[in-house]
Amino acid sequence: MEPRWIRRRTAALVGFAIAALAQPAVAADVPVDLELVLAVDVSGSMDEDERALQRGGYVAAFLHPEVLAAIAGGVYGRIAVTYVEWAGPRSQTVVIPWRALDGEASATAFAATLKAAPTAHIHGTSISGALAFASTLFEDNGFAGSRQAIDVSGDGPNNMGAPVVPARDAVVARGVTINGLPLTLRADSPWGAPYGGLGAALLELYYEDCVIGGPGAFFLSVREPEQLADAIRRKLVLEIAGRPPALMPAQLAPPPQRADERTAHGVDCLIGEKTRPSWLYENK
Repeated sequence: MEPRWIRRRTAALVGFAIAALAQPAVAADVPVDLELVLAVDVSGSMDEDERALQRGGYVAAFLHPEVLAAIAGGVYGRIAVTYVEWAGPRSQTVVIPWRALDGEASATAFAATLKAAPTAHIHGTSISGALAFASTLFEDNGFAGSRQAIDVSGDGPNNMGAPVVPARDAVVARGVTINGLPLTLRADSPWGAPYGGLGAALLELYYEDCVIGGPGAFFLSVREPEQLADAIRRKLVLEIAGRPPALMPAQLAPPPQRADERTAHGVDCLIGEKTRPSWLYENK
């Protein structure tokens, strides 16, 4: 007959095993090839047509065979995406929470949800606020990505909230890549006036010097409305595949020039704050 202490220990071990089986299972993070935050500008400088054009470009991109092929070509064959709209320092809205996209069905559902969602229209342009907000979305999101990236679009420089460079550097220090989509869809962009005829090229230089960062970071510039959908699609393919473009910015626009003495040694990353219109207030 077994000693009493052995019987007690055996009973205890059985009890522990039963209790462990009774506990709800803790789901592990789903492995994906990429965790991607799409941070989309809906500030006051973007008119209704431009916002609709931008939204439509993302909807079309997730239905495109090239994007679907890029997703399928990864190690896991799936990515995680969340879609955020932003404007002022505290004006960020998660339009679509994190979702796994692993094929045509999930991508089509994502595009349909995005197409049906309302779009905000808020004053102020705080790229720093958008980056800081987006960087928090990776925490406890249920996914474990081989790479993490924030894709930020915008039609002007940071002009509210914290300066953009410290915000950019803090995000990059966490191992997150920031890619950019600078938009100059109108020739009358007011913020570029102090720099004379540089116009669209200045915003591209600003994104290169002050916004993007991290491993393989790149930007694609868009100067004409008819280029936007193509640029969004190409950008997503490059991000999902993890390959920077051969030309930066891509062939959608000529490479920005630094021949002007005001940009030869880098763009002033506080240009937006220095030229901020008087109707903008820090509490928006």
